[in-house]
Amino acid sequence: MSATAAVAPASATRTPRPGALIAALSFAAMVGAMLQTLVVPVLGTIGARLDADAGSVSWVLTANLLAAAVMTPLFGKTGDLFGKKRMLLVALGMILAGSLLAALTTSLPLLIVARVLQGAWGGLFPVALGALRDELPPQKLTGAMAMVSGMIGIGGGIGLVLTGLLTNHHGDYHRVFWAATILTALAALAVAAVVPARKPTATGRIDWIGAGLLGLALVALLLPVSQGNTWGWTSPRTLGLFAAAAALFAAWALAERRIADPMIDMKVFVKRSVAFTNIAGVLVGVNMFVGFLAVSQFVQMPERVAGYGFSASVLSASTVYLLPGALSAVVAAPVGGLLVRRFGGRHALAVAGAISLVAYAFVAFAHSSSWHLIVVAVAVQSSVAIAYAAMPALIIAEVPLAQTGIANSVNAIARSVGSSLASAVVTSLLTGHLIAGLPVAVPTESAFTASFVIGAVAGGLVILVALAGLPRHRPRTVAAHNVAPTEAPAPART
Repeated sequence: MSATAAVAPASATRTPRPGALIAALSFAAMVGAMLQTLVVPVLGTIGARLDADAGSVSWVLTANLLAAAVMTPLFGKTGDLFGKKRMLLVALGMILAGSLLAALTTSLPLLIVARVLQGAWGGLFPVALGALRDELPPQKLTGAMAMVSGMIGIGGGIGLVLTGLLTNHHGDYHRVFWAATILTALAALAVAAVVPARKPTATGRIDWIGAGLLGLALVALLLPVSQGNTWGWTSPRTLGLFAAAAALFAAWALAERRIADPMIDMKVFVKRSVAFTNIAGVLVGVNMFVGFLAVSQFVQMPERVAGYGFSASVLSASTVYLLPGALSAVVAAPVGGLLVRRFGGRHALAVAGAISLVAYAFVAFAHSSSWHLIVVAVAVQSSVAIAYAAMPALIIAEVPLAQTGIANSVNAIARSVGSSLASAVVTSLLTGHLIAGLPVAVPTESAFTASFVIGAVAGGLVILVALAGLPRHRPRTVAAHNVAPTEAPAPART
C-alpha cells in the first residue's frame, strides 16, 4: 500500500483530555524551539573557554541548524509511518542525549556532536501537529494548532532570556545545557504520560533516496548561508555550494516524481495554496530572526561610544527587551487561532504581515528610546505567533491526513531557511559597516536601520503572498480533517 494511503488512527487506547494533550505538546515544542537560540548569546564565551576562534565556534550554531533542517522532513515522514508518540520520544531522547553531552564536555568537537543530536528539535513541531490532528475533535483543532505553533516563536525568545539569566555575571555556559537537559527530560515525561500510542496514519516505507537528496540539498544551501561571512560571499567554496544546492534540489524533485512511494508527493506541494504558504514561511522566518538579532544587538551598543543604543547587558537585553515579546506571543497565539477560525488562514496571515510591516517601519525611524524597541519586539513576536497559527491551518486544510507530518515539515524547513537567511544578512550588515576610528568594532547606526527595513519588506511581502498568492476563496476548514477519498474516516471522538 502507498504511504499516502491512510489508516484509521483509532485504537483501543483511551483518548487523552484535550487540555493535557495541548499542554504536553506545547511544552515539548517550546523546549525544542529554545534550542535554536539558546547558544546565541554565549558563542563568544564558549570560544573563550574552549580556546577556539570565531569561525570554529560558529559551528556550534551552524551544526544544529543543519541537523534540524535534515531531520525535520525525516521525522515528519516517520511520524506518519511509525506513530507520532514513538517518534516524539525518539526526538526527545536524541535531544536529551545531546544536552547531557553538551553539559558534560569541554571539547569543541564533542560539543558540535552534541548540537547535532539536539538538532532533533526540528522534528518535534511537525510530529506534534500530526498528533493533534489524530487526536482532537474538529472544533478544538485550529486553536490547538495555533497554541503549539505559537510556542516556536515563544521558545526562541525564552531561550535567549534563559541564557541571559543563567550566564549573568560571567556564569558558566554549561548551566545552559544543564537547563536544557532538565527541561527536555520533563517534556519527554509529559509526552510519555499524555500522548496515546495510536496506529500510524500511513503505511509504506521511507524513501531513502528522496530523504538523502533533500538532506544534501539543504546542507548545500544552508551551509554557505551560515558561513558566507567567514568564507566570503563570492568565494569559490560559497558559490560552488550554492550551485550544488540548485543541482541537488533539481535531482530531488526529479527523483520524487519517479519514485512510486516518495517522501514528498510533488503533486501536493506544487499546489498554489501549499507553495505560497511555504513562501510565506521563509518570510516569517526572516521576520522572527531579524527581531531576535537586530533588537538584541542594538540595545547592547555602547551609547557613549556609538552615539546610539542603550549599553544593555546580555541579561538586560534578554529580560527587558526580548522577554515582553516572548510573553506577548502566549496571548497572540490563541488570538491567531481565533482569526483563522473567523476569517480564514489567508487573512490571518495578512494581519501578521501587516503588524510586522508597521513595527519594523516604525523602528527604522524611531529607535532613540527603550520603549521603541520593546514595543517593536512585542509586535514582531506577536505577528510571528499569528503567522504560525495561520500556516499549519492553511496546509492541513489542503493535504491528505496521511501527509500531515511531512507537509508541516516542509513548512518548518521554509521557516528555517528564512531564519538562516536573516541571520546571514543581518550579520553581514553589522560586521561590514563599522564606525571608523573606534578601538572596538561597532556597527554604524545605518546598518541597524537597514536590518529593520529588511524586516519591514519581509512583512510587506507576507501581505502580498497572503492576499495575492493564496486562493481568494476561503480554504476548506481544518475542522473537516480533509479526509480524501482514499482515506478511512477517523472515528468521532468525544
